[in-house]
Amino acid sequence: MQQPLLSIRHLTVSFGSVKAVNDISLDIMPGEIVGIVGESGSGKSVTALSLMRLLQHPGKITGGNLLYQLRGSKVPVQDIVRLSEPELRSWRGNEIAMIFQEPMTSLNPLHKCGYQVMEALHLHKKLNKEAARLQTLALFKQVRLPDPELLMERYPHQLSGGQKQRVMIAMAISCQPRLLIADEPTTALDVTVQKTILELLKELQRQTGMSVIFITHDLGVIAEIADRVAVMYKGRIVEEGTVQELFTHPKHPYTKGLLACRPPLDKRLFRLPVTRDFMEIDPQGNIVEKAQEVKAFVHSLEVPQDIILNREQQLSQRPALLEVKELHTWFPARKNIFGKVLSWTKAVNGVSFDVREGETMGLVGESGCGKTTLGRTLLRLVEPTSGSILYKGRDITTLPAAELRDLRKDIQIIFQDPYSSLNPRLPIGQAIQEPMKVHGLYGNEVSRREKVKELLEKVNLLPEHYDRYPHEFSGGQRQRIVIARALALNPSFIICDESVAALDVSIQAQVLNLLMQLREEFGFTSIFISHDLSVVRFISDRMMVMNRGRIEEAGPAAEVYENPQSAYTKQLINSIPKNIYV
Repeated sequence: MQQPLLSIRHLTVSFGSVKAVNDISLDIMPGEIVGIVGESGSGKSVTALSLMRLLQHPGKITGGNLLYQLRGSKVPVQDIVRLSEPELRSWRGNEIAMIFQEPMTSLNPLHKCGYQVMEALHLHKKLNKEAARLQTLALFKQVRLPDPELLMERYPHQLSGGQKQRVMIAMAISCQPRLLIADEPTTALDVTVQKTILELLKELQRQTGMSVIFITHDLGVIAEIADRVAVMYKGRIVEEGTVQELFTHPKHPYTKGLLACRPPLDKRLFRLPVTRDFMEIDPQGNIVEKAQEVKAFVHSLEVPQDIILNREQQLSQRPALLEVKELHTWFPARKNIFGKVLSWTKAVNGVSFDVREGETMGLVGESGCGKTTLGRTLLRLVEPTSGSILYKGRDITTLPAAELRDLRKDIQIIFQDPYSSLNPRLPIGQAIQEPMKVHGLYGNEVSRREKVKELLEKVNLLPEHYDRYPHEFSGGQRQRIVIARALALNPSFIICDESVAALDVSIQAQVLNLLMQLREEFGFTSIFISHDLSVVRFISDRMMVMNRGRIEEAGPAAEVYENPQSAYTKQLINSIPKNIYV
């Protein structure tokens, strides 16, 4: 029988008294793609870093073995746990390589992209400068980077997210490793770029015969790439099997929850299923299954067609809260030595649309299409070049600064990254209370404090969280804090800018459900910006598809998805990982 390339045996990783990985065992066969799936904090990335022996203090391997079949060695099987530091340096990249989750922090901003790949070839393959350059050029072509000679001379900040990820892949495969670890390599990428990266990894795996460990929180992505899957929950592997077995007959309630919580594309639900619909934790910390079949449960949440048509009819009769007419937002791209602009980047280029009272308008498109610039222009966080933005019939592009500050009370934004939009030195209660003070709401400190605690409960947090700091919360909790802050002024209009993009699919489902619930309760109008068409399809009444600064097509969300008119929209839809279970 074929021997495993890597055998993980009873691996335990501890951070002080906390076991981040707790007694897991898993085999990786030669030429196999194994998916490891689970939420943030489940132990996926810690497992990957353990295989590379890159754990940072205070994390350390406190038990188990990592048995690896080394090529060309007198000792056929070696335990990675017991390799010395000099052995590890020669072994990393040569035997096992890793693609990290965030390429911008993994690539050195001070060195050109080509140099960083050449450095790995020089260290491990002992190639001279010219040979390393030619090999790097070939690698850039292999990972299908456009104009590889030009990109070799560019710095990481000059590349798009997808391009940076391909540079990382080129670096990882440069020394022809036998095992490649891909840690969330597509998490923050557009669906079209994500599909390209997945196809590239599969193609490289077929060409080289290497084994791949693919780590993600999204079972839809796993279905596209993996042969076998291990599901992790709180440091343990709770289920393992082939992709077919896992998707057709999931056994563990946590797996069922992960499968169900991604927004379906063929139906509209009252709310998205979440993991707690299938399991709960008893006082002793044990998982208790709620016996229900996934497909039947998802079907029970489906919105009847007559309710959908009734809402569409009601919204169509309401007046427009926001009207945008021929809006342009251009940025200088190139200037001559006298400062005259020679060319422009047309981020928003002649956009017109309206949003009715109480409606959620979805705005979808790839990175760089102009979505975020459009959202910020509507708030005048970015000044428009020309065009008009009518809010309640009044053109806000001509408002003086004092009146614009007053308008901010009525129009709010929820940013993509909640951590960078919260002051790390300010307790979250004060952060939520701050806009109330600026606009002189609720009279006094005591009333404002009570209002903040009420808002925290609205977003499923606790009143006692008032005095805690942002770093004490998870990503999903921080997003809820930002939502509470946006609601603090009781706005009529909210822009959600990629507000669930970086969240696990299970946490994403919770936040989307919360936004739907709050929309019903507060009655606000919103624009929901995302690169994920399935998310926009779930939450939006109408949808606009944006491409290169223009609106490609628009219409009711279900109609745009089911009957797309433009080739670009069809490409976006075809790139979405299919939920083959529900």
